[in-house]
Amino acid sequence: MESTSSLPGYIREKIAELDLELSEGDITQKGYEKKRAKLLQPFLKKNEAISVDKAKTTPPPPYYNVKDANNSNSHGNINNDGVVVSSEGYSYVTEVPSLSSSQQRHSKKLDFHQSSSVTASSTAQSGAAGTPGYENMRPQGGAVGDPGYQNTREPSGFQNQSTSNNSQHRQRRTQRKVTHNEKRYHSEVRQEAVQQALAALKGRPKPSLPMPSKRTSVLNRSPGCNDELDSSTDEESIPEETISPDKEYNYPRDHISNSMIPPEPIIKPPIRESSMSSQQHLRLDVKQSQTPNQKYSSSNSVAEKRPPQNLPPLPTSDTSSMESPPIAYKRDTDFSEKAFKQKQFNAPDITQFNNTHRIADRVTRYVNVSQSELSDTDANGKWKVSAKIQQLLNTLKRPKRRPLPEFYEDNDIELEIAANTKDPNAPKPEGSTMTSVQGEQLSIPAGLPRTLECALQRYGTNSFKSSMATVLDPNGKITTTLTYGKLLSRAQKIAYALSTKIFSKGPEQVTLKPGDRVALVYPNNDPLSFITAWYGCMFRGLVPLPIELPLSSSDTPPQQVGFLLSSCGITVALTSEACLKGLPKSTTTGEIAKLKGWPRLQWFVTEHLPKPPKEFNVGNLRIDDTAASYIEYTTDKEGSVMGVTVTRAAMINHCRALTMACHYTEGETIVCVLDFKREVGLWHAVLTSVLNGMHVIFIPYALMKLRPSSWMQLITKHRASCCLVKSRDLHWGLLATKDHKDISLSSLRMLLVADGANPWSLSSCDQFLNVFQAKGLRSDAICPCASSSEVFTVSLRRPGRGSCGFSQSATGRGVLSMAALSHGVVRVDSEDSLTSLTLQDCGQVMPAAQMVVVRSEGAPVLCKTDQVGEICVTSGSTSASYFGLDGMTNSTFKVQPILEDFDQTKEGPGTGTGTVGIISKPIGDEYYVRSGLLGFLGPGGLVFVCGSRDGLMTVTGRKHNADDIIATVLAVEPMRFIYRGRIAVFSIKVLRDERVCVIAEQRPDCSEEESFQWMSRVLQAVDSIHQVGIYCLALVPPNHLPKTPLGGIHLCEARRRFLEGSLHPANVLMCPHTCVTNLPKPRELHQDTGVGPASVMVGNLVQGNRLAEAHGRDVGLSSEDCERKPQLITGVLRWRANTSPDHIIFTLLNSKGAIAKTLTCSELHKRAEKIAALLQERGRIEPGDHVALIFPPGLDLLCAFYGCLYLGAIPITIRPPHPQNLNTTLPTVRMIVDVSKSGIVLSIQPIIKLLKSREAATSIDPKTWPPILDIDDNPKRKYAGIATVSFDSSAYLDFSVSTCGRLSGVNISHRSLSSLCASLKLACELYPSRHVALCLDPYCGLGFVMWTLIGVYSGHHSILIAPYEVEANPSLWLSTLSQHRVRDTFCSYGVIELCTKALSNSIPSLKQRNIDLRCVRTCVVVAEERPRVQLTQQFCKLFQALGLNTRCVSTSFGCRVNPAICVQGASSAESAQVYVDMRALRNNRVALVERGAPNSLCVIESGKLLPGVKVIIANPDTKGHCGDSHLGEIWVQAPHNANGYFTIYGDETDYNDHFNAKLVTGATAEIYARTGYLGFLRRTECSQAASLLDETTPSVASRDSDTESLNSISQLQLNFSNTSLGGNSEHSIVSGAVNSNDQELHDAVYVVGAVDEVISLRGMNYHPIDIENSVMRCHKKIAECAVFTWTNLLVVVVELDGNESEALDLVPLVTNTVLEDHQLIVGVVVVVDPGVVPINSRGEKQRMHLRDGFLADQLDPIYVAYNM
Repeated sequence: MESTSSLPGYIREKIAELDLELSEGDITQKGYEKKRAKLLQPFLKKNEAISVDKAKTTPPPPYYNVKDANNSNSHGNINNDGVVVSSEGYSYVTEVPSLSSSQQRHSKKLDFHQSSSVTASSTAQSGAAGTPGYENMRPQGGAVGDPGYQNTREPSGFQNQSTSNNSQHRQRRTQRKVTHNEKRYHSEVRQEAVQQALAALKGRPKPSLPMPSKRTSVLNRSPGCNDELDSSTDEESIPEETISPDKEYNYPRDHISNSMIPPEPIIKPPIRESSMSSQQHLRLDVKQSQTPNQKYSSSNSVAEKRPPQNLPPLPTSDTSSMESPPIAYKRDTDFSEKAFKQKQFNAPDITQFNNTHRIADRVTRYVNVSQSELSDTDANGKWKVSAKIQQLLNTLKRPKRRPLPEFYEDNDIELEIAANTKDPNAPKPEGSTMTSVQGEQLSIPAGLPRTLECALQRYGTNSFKSSMATVLDPNGKITTTLTYGKLLSRAQKIAYALSTKIFSKGPEQVTLKPGDRVALVYPNNDPLSFITAWYGCMFRGLVPLPIELPLSSSDTPPQQVGFLLSSCGITVALTSEACLKGLPKSTTTGEIAKLKGWPRLQWFVTEHLPKPPKEFNVGNLRIDDTAASYIEYTTDKEGSVMGVTVTRAAMINHCRALTMACHYTEGETIVCVLDFKREVGLWHAVLTSVLNGMHVIFIPYALMKLRPSSWMQLITKHRASCCLVKSRDLHWGLLATKDHKDISLSSLRMLLVADGANPWSLSSCDQFLNVFQAKGLRSDAICPCASSSEVFTVSLRRPGRGSCGFSQSATGRGVLSMAALSHGVVRVDSEDSLTSLTLQDCGQVMPAAQMVVVRSEGAPVLCKTDQVGEICVTSGSTSASYFGLDGMTNSTFKVQPILEDFDQTKEGPGTGTGTVGIISKPIGDEYYVRSGLLGFLGPGGLVFVCGSRDGLMTVTGRKHNADDIIATVLAVEPMRFIYRGRIAVFSIKVLRDERVCVIAEQRPDCSEEESFQWMSRVLQAVDSIHQVGIYCLALVPPNHLPKTPLGGIHLCEARRRFLEGSLHPANVLMCPHTCVTNLPKPRELHQDTGVGPASVMVGNLVQGNRLAEAHGRDVGLSSEDCERKPQLITGVLRWRANTSPDHIIFTLLNSKGAIAKTLTCSELHKRAEKIAALLQERGRIEPGDHVALIFPPGLDLLCAFYGCLYLGAIPITIRPPHPQNLNTTLPTVRMIVDVSKSGIVLSIQPIIKLLKSREAATSIDPKTWPPILDIDDNPKRKYAGIATVSFDSSAYLDFSVSTCGRLSGVNISHRSLSSLCASLKLACELYPSRHVALCLDPYCGLGFVMWTLIGVYSGHHSILIAPYEVEANPSLWLSTLSQHRVRDTFCSYGVIELCTKALSNSIPSLKQRNIDLRCVRTCVVVAEERPRVQLTQQFCKLFQALGLNTRCVSTSFGCRVNPAICVQGASSAESAQVYVDMRALRNNRVALVERGAPNSLCVIESGKLLPGVKVIIANPDTKGHCGDSHLGEIWVQAPHNANGYFTIYGDETDYNDHFNAKLVTGATAEIYARTGYLGFLRRTECSQAASLLDETTPSVASRDSDTESLNSISQLQLNFSNTSLGGNSEHSIVSGAVNSNDQELHDAVYVVGAVDEVISLRGMNYHPIDIENSVMRCHKKIAECAVFTWTNLLVVVVELDGNESEALDLVPLVTNTVLEDHQLIVGVVVVVDPGVVPINSRGEKQRMHLRDGFLADQLDPIYVAYNM
């Protein structure tokens, strides 16, 4: 049915009423459709057959997703055009149609939501319907929850109402308001341009954009979320057809969550990742029609409990070839079969964590993503997440429009040049140099008062009953009118009160003197009090500064205003009684609270004041014309608030000029909708109105929100002749169609449009005139003006043009090329061009003013006639200065335009006759004032403004105006997407260039899908129309952008919140790949240059660079020592058991710090013998067999280890599985047992129970374990004797998972073990009387050595603290150190971090407990990574208060090939630190820089080389010896190197050369072990070693009586003289004899990072920790961060320690920071919960496990953003 004309009249009326309700949001689309269908039902029956037939034959347009007609469900939400209309009632257009825009606008008359184009309500006024496209401007969906909308209801609440009685109708009508969707002033031209541009793009093959992933709980919190979900039936969930990518964006189908799977094998579409907040369809490529009958809530099953995700991934579309269509998904049967296959080995689920045991939780989080599983999923077309990444890569492969410039150096100058490229093809200005334009002569009408005070006195006495000001209340009723008589008497009262009132200023009492400044604080609905206070100040000679009311916390923080008040020296604020009551009060005293950043103000109420005495005469005050009359606040681009000072002369001159330009006469009535405190509202409605004795009617903003047409009704009622509005008021007025019928605008002679300088004011003015010409509006009444706080009114189109001779009849409009404007040149474009901007003139120069246009940057050179520049004005009526800011005042208010040197003859007002070759000569003596407006002068002196300096964004050398981009964004379909047209566009500086950011408020009912579609369309539209990329596009929930007091968008505050990460967007799309074109050129690696390692070495020698090599001192065991002490560790233990049986060697503490167990030498020996007997008897273990020891940290582990050694078996220590996290940790335990070929497992009863428990059985079958023995079982016989083993046989296997996720076991022989113990004993000065506290994990590396071996070897007392006990009691470790007076302690970074975080607020309570750390001499952090400088410094700084010597904390360095290479010794010097250039490190060079230099990185040495260790730096690729200035791999040679790998699991490459590496240059015969870590050596001076020991160190003799210890000390002194390699000796050993002033050189080893973890991007090497440190600094809510790469994309995972709604704040900040600090573009940002980044027992991040978990989709991220 094409029209409703055939229907009866009463039906048409009802339909019109329904349409109106729909358009104003009082009814949902669903309700509308129901009611409309009911009305039309009797008339539709006859047409039904025809329409069904038509539906079958008409093919759907190519740009809609439709299902096969046969397959659609009975509810049939697909309308005849094939548009999929969702239950919310908006149609989805996946790709913008290629229909011409006019066709599109008028073709779909039967669309449900567009049928309004034929309704009675829109035809009520012929003008509106006739305007092309005007029906598109009707508001559509209701804004539920809009402030001020009293009739707010949940949409679901009245979807099913089919009838409603008349009273409800009436109530709705009264409460309805039409500003729900304030679409902001769409330019018709722009709309067409955008649609055509997008249609033009349609021909290109479309890359598929990966859609961001959002967790359900975030969706539920996002703005459009209804509790009710319409789900499709299971039949339709799996699509049949495929849609080829060139027609669609195809979004991959992602996570399927268990919570959505009912017991039957029915596949529901995913909630979590399909990102649909209000429906549950699949992605766009599988969109189905909806059935509204199946409903269930998303909140109950999903948000509370995260399900284990054991479902296999659905096969995702392989998008590696752009043209190939995505694979169609299979039916249910296939799916369940696949699920069955997968069941055999589930991927470890990591969603079930409780975060109490943080460290244990994180360990080996994703280890067992088995190989078989990976290959399995790979065969199915990539992992789930990686399909999206593949899409992203395909998208990024497309050719960029602007190629990267070719340069190599990545220094700042080059970046700067690349950011500001000069386009050789850019249009150049061709006109002649402009001349200044003069306004007409100012003729002051006879009888106009001399000053404002005189005017008020005249009208207040002669015509005291005539009205001056009237204000309406929020209901539109006139409440109070202020007559001139009342105004005069009240102003005099205020002036008198202010002259007599005594204010206390600190101790002194002061009165206000003329020239003092006061603040006026009045609400926006109280202009009358404001005006009386203003004129009271005028009479007293005070200088008022009107400011906004600091009412609520949701307003912008008024600190900037406080700064202005302080700098103006304001102590008194005038306000009204009502306003004073509303100010925030102090809770304790009840006085007005001091606002943050504000000076202490005294509040003065300007009501109920006494009458002044007869003799008080306000006319006696004589004030100089150059004195300040008032200060108006203004803000700059950055949000700084400045005060613009206005002199009395300028104020009165401006009022006179306005009087003349606007033809104001006494007694006229003006309607004012503007802010009366500043700019146009203040100048016209408060000042000029009084000068002319006019009557002003003020309409408060609250009423405008409620009744947008109230201003027109007032003009009609009061026959007003003038009106002051903004273009948005015209636009809102247009939307209020139901109020139009009674309006008459025939009395209006001037409709002043205050923001006529905005590019979009043109369409508002045009449409308004079109509609209201029929209501008496004259075309010459519309007067756009341009203004600024500095210049006041810049130009004004005169009302009733042609009344004066100054060519005022002319009005102009220009269609200009935006590309040319971006280069600052004016070029006329054709009407139908896509990239044109239509501007209207802002009238002519003001009377008595002169105007020029100068270049906006650099010197104020006069522009050419076709060049855009900044408009400057000189006249007697401009502001004088910025208060207190002399520098800015000179550059803005004292501009002398100059002529540049040209060869042609120039004539200008300041140059006299023509001259040749003028060099920068000023055009005259006058000072001009910069207006901040950018524009040019047209023919006939017309002023055209095309932007403002504050809204200007210079991107890659081209200028773009924020308002133009807003206009383009608002024209993108669906145009009603942006909530009430609220949008902020600004630029931020990232990597030396400005980047465009667009923040919009999205409609409350839109889905994720729609948002994403709309965003991708915006990117295309802006790109094709403005040729600029949007860097960040963010959507925030309705009413989330910060507002100005009059409801506009507070741009500076929005920008500030965006940059500090407190804007909380609901959707973010970052496009750094497409926008950032000034990255440094990738470094090319030159392979075939013929420069081999030998040449490099020779080059180093020639340049005098030292080759990087360093030695520890000799171990030097004396022969006497060897005789006395057997070398096998088993022999040492037996010897100690015999010689000192009762010496306590180990003490284990519990979480309270009490002694849980102790172990003497003989007890350890006896228990070890018992365990050996048990293994032999019950386990049938022979020497050389492997035994797995699964024990918690404790004494049982020690006994079991020595029991194995006594038997000659080879022990493997394994961390027990975590009981709360069995399904992740148990497979790792099992893997080590299997890989190590252990024949038996030895453990304790609780762990044995755990291994055989029902919970464990879900991941590992208990029957498949090797035999398990309980350590507490008793053997029948005693063990015969300790097995004799050779020195070179294996002592134990050390298994560990590297940070890269590689499980490797190394073989440690008895010889290595003894050498290591001897070396550590020497370096750390360990002997029996020592107490050493250990808080380490005893399973691998140096931690294992310290816990089990070294105590037995050197006989000292080890106090053992299990790290998990410290988690329960963070002060345990420190209180133990204090209580036992421990001097040497070893711990991990996990423990340091825990103490720093958990005890940061507990220092006073620790002091009360007398915890004293002055006893600690060395605190060694055991690590296999770069020392964490920041964490160590924080720890030292925090516990310095407890006496901790900051220099005693150091980091050791060990690795797989050698557990201890560097350890800070007991008497070593303080660790040296250096600052290196990060950019040099990226190129494998080491350049030292000063502290605080840009790009500097602090690196601290990793302890001192152990005795017997030799280290060199080699190139890991060429194996050449590196010089000192190079970064290379650390190679080590030492007697305690490991004896090779036992196995490396999960990596088949050959690692043999790790232990047998040889240099290809120099000493090629020597064998080294490769550590796998990059680092460098530096020869540094020892800092004073003696000072480190200070008074806590006793003399050698008193330290120990044990002869053994004295021997070792003398041994140290002997070795002290040993030097190697030309005086390259290690540290001095301080004893009484050593001269403490010796400054000695030593070689410091600096570890930079693991070779395996290096991220190679753009030809350079980055270390993850550096990027992570940058990211950690960018937002306070980031708890942890990890980075890795996947297919050349950088992925950043951040843990959010805050509300999920803050997740999206992190995405832009992370992207900006990495770009700025590292010149890298982040490909994917993943926001997860705290505790998700896996961390091993040493406190190191397991980045590869994290990567595997991410790609296997096991992280359950809060949000995943794919940067374009």
